[in-house]
Amino acid sequence: MSNEDKSFLQTQISRRDVLKIAGIGSAGVLLGASGLTGVLTAVGANPFADDDPTAVNKVNFYGKHQSGILTKNPQHVYFVSLNCTAKSKQELKEMFQLWTQYSVKLMNGQLVEPNSANLLLPTADTGESEGLDASNLTLTYGVGPSLFEKPELGLQSKKPAELKDLPHFPKDQLDPEYVGGDICIQACADDPQVAFHAVRNLIRAARGKVTMRWSQVGFNSYQKKGKKTMTPRNLFAFKDGTGNPNVDNSKDMNDVVWVQPGDSKGWLTGGSYLAVRRIQMHIETWDRTSLQGQEDTFGRHRDSGAPIGKTGEFEDMEIDRKENGKPVVPVNSHVALAKQVKDRILRRSFSYSDGIHSKTGTFDAGLLFMSFQKNPSQFINIQNSFGRVDKLNEYITHRGSALFACFPGVKKGSFLGAELFK
Repeated sequence: MSNEDKSFLQTQISRRDVLKIAGIGSAGVLLGASGLTGVLTAVGANPFADDDPTAVNKVNFYGKHQSGILTKNPQHVYFVSLNCTAKSKQELKEMFQLWTQYSVKLMNGQLVEPNSANLLLPTADTGESEGLDASNLTLTYGVGPSLFEKPELGLQSKKPAELKDLPHFPKDQLDPEYVGGDICIQACADDPQVAFHAVRNLIRAARGKVTMRWSQVGFNSYQKKGKKTMTPRNLFAFKDGTGNPNVDNSKDMNDVVWVQPGDSKGWLTGGSYLAVRRIQMHIETWDRTSLQGQEDTFGRHRDSGAPIGKTGEFEDMEIDRKENGKPVVPVNSHVALAKQVKDRILRRSFSYSDGIHSKTGTFDAGLLFMSFQKNPSQFINIQNSFGRVDKLNEYITHRGSALFACFPGVKKGSFLGAELFK
């Protein structure tokens, strides 16, 4: 067994548990690495958790790419941005090794660890998802630019040139409480309690290595027509994600989402960049706007999702089309401005509703905008195209902003971000 595997196994089981398993009292001798391996073998422990093909509503953890990026129709999200407090690269590495094992178990619908029979000890798993199935849980991990600026971690040479804080865009009014982060976890599931349980246990297990910076819960609802799942609607009632690339088309994904060899640092090949924006929606103002005004704002018909002047949601938007000398789609509409640039992104947005603003009595609601792209410039170019003329600016305010580099997928026997630590 390699020294790396010995170190990893020792993070999975406490000294007290080892002594208990081996039948050694607290005053007994300490086990060496070979003794630890022997104990684990004796009780049938497997140091590498595996995907369970029998699990109900199961998404696989292992693969070429991380789950939760191409995974279709996510219903609930618990997104959290974290500060890293690890004191060394080794501590950070061990955390990602542990998170790998826990992620597999969580996505199997299992407890992260079996609970002790001793009722005087805290439970190994917090337990609120007990009895629920895997609920199509996906876990996606990323690292922010600030992680590479911590000298104690020694990762400065691994920082991609394109991984830096998003620029200040016109009309931004960012709240520092929703900006940045060293590490992020995106947990998506069919059940919001399953998503929360996953994040809760991951952070609990990493105590001393991370602290929570900011988080956001979100949701999506999907209309069904026969066996077909329709595009979800945001809280303005317009369809969100109509222009997404085809996640089943590998060429499309390589062109839009996945970092290719030579595009960035080698450890990120097969990964993606995640842009996150917390967008407040001024719902009361929107609700006083005519339907025509709303459609002119987006450049689409509300009910069908079709471009103005057309009937089908997925028909091409012809931003240069005119009738009686006037553009059919308003030139300052949200979609028309986005179409002025050739860049594409994969949107994975969620609505949120967090009660009311205490000072105004208005809804605290909006959109947790999330997009994946192979280079942050794709998102930046689109956002810059909106500028100050976007009609949607009247109804929204950007309050949060962050950028993360999401690891590629994990091979069995390896761990999250393994290439980063070589």
